[in-house]
Amino acid sequence: MKMQDVRERAKIAGVTKIGRMNKADLIRATQTTEGNHPCFQADWSQSCAVADCCWREACLG
Repeated sequence: MKMQDVRERAKIAGVTKIGRMNKADLIRATQTTEGNHPCFQADWSQSCAVADCCWREACLG
C-alpha cells in the first residue's frame, strides 16, 4: 500500500495529526482511531490471527 493511500485512509478514519508520521505510525494511529489494537508490524505480528485485516499483507510482507 502506498503512503498516499495510507494518508487517505487515515483522513477517512478521522486521524487528525497526520503531519510527518512515518507509514507504520500512521497505520497504527488509524488502527487506534478505528477502534482496533495498534498492532501493525508489532514483534508478534508474524503470528497474527486476524485474517481479515486490511493491513495484513503490508504488515506481514
